[in-house]
Amino acid sequence: MTIPLEPAGEDAPIGLLDLCKVFALIGVSSFGGGLSGWMYRELVERRGWISPQEFLTGHALARTLPGVNVVNLSIWIGYRLRGSSGAVIAVMSVLAAPLVIVLALGAGYSLWGHAPLAHRLLLGIAAASLGISLSMGLKGFRTVVRSPVYAAVVLATFIGVGVLRWPMLPIVGVLTPLSLFWATVMEPRRET
Repeated sequence: MTIPLEPAGEDAPIGLLDLCKVFALIGVSSFGGGLSGWMYRELVERRGWISPQEFLTGHALARTLPGVNVVNLSIWIGYRLRGSSGAVIAVMSVLAAPLVIVLALGAGYSLWGHAPLAHRLLLGIAAASLGISLSMGLKGFRTVVRSPVYAAVVLATFIGVGVLRWPMLPIVGVLTPLSLFWATVMEPRRET
């Protein structure tokens, strides 16, 4: 199955205002590393605007580009749904309200950051964010892993980076070509 990378076009059923509302909601209702998990829930599970495979394609692309993953992902999804105007609306909407909130929280932290309660609240927020990221990782694992080979790539990456704490770039440098070879050469042979 190939996933189209061109925009859906101006005749797409998703209006720019709808795109703005959803990305603004995502921006203010999620936090930390859980933002892509909220995007998945809102765009794939709740609204069905894109498929799980499209989301994971965009997520993989966003992670390989320089910059903030969620910003890259917002641009890709906005572009996919409504072209260039969708990309601008999506990224501006996901960033605008959180910027105001972060500035206000920064001012509050400068006043009350020394209090033990502030540190306990931040620890609770970090735990929730980690849970959201873990949830998205498990959903992505179920979507991506269609064969034992993909499962082996995921497991090898997790063990190498997460358990053995080897540098990520050499692991990705070895596993990416193997994974691409499997996806482009071996898997098409199995399907025919």
